[in-house]
Amino acid sequence: MLNIHAAIVRFLLLISLAVLAACSVPADVDEPTVPMGDFVLGHNIVVVNEPQIGPFSRKASDDKWQEELTAGIARRFDVYEGAKIYNFGISIDAYALALPGVPLVFTPKSFLIITATIWDDAEAAKLNEEAKQLTIFEGISGETLVSSGLTQNKRQQMVKLSDNAAKAVQDWLLENPEWFGLPPLPEEVPDEDF
Repeated sequence: MLNIHAAIVRFLLLISLAVLAACSVPADVDEPTVPMGDFVLGHNIVVVNEPQIGPFSRKASDDKWQEELTAGIARRFDVYEGAKIYNFGISIDAYALALPGVPLVFTPKSFLIITATIWDDAEAAKLNEEAKQLTIFEGISGETLVSSGLTQNKRQQMVKLSDNAAKAVQDWLLENPEWFGLPPLPEEVPDEDF
């Protein structure tokens, strides 16, 4: 009975994640680079060790995930030529690669959950005290609107998720601009009640 309950909870969680995916936009690797101060990528370490696989998912080997996410991080960050080296450590915790479904009835979505840490190479120290967990969705496009399981093969799904993961990592890093010698973000002014 407990296993059935746990399976139902996991299934409802994945349905919720799929609904949230409708709000995400796929990363565009061709978009102009955003300033990242003194950043240059040093080590790009991706670890994949038997991640949790969502229900209704295609399976992919740990090696293939490591290859695709490493390449996605490189595509986004290798363009920066700052004066200070930063190292990434990223682990893949869970994923789902959508299977073909039935349009309008069952349209599974793909997602990826990673944990990221960044190090200042010269100081040999972590910049984030706690590892940052990020949940990445495939986003909405003409290829994913119906279901990426119908319109994309497993590798295409992995590449899209890897590119989106790299963008999510960059967005998180830019929430901490002082790490890269950039001015801090302006403080938010609280709304006054009228």
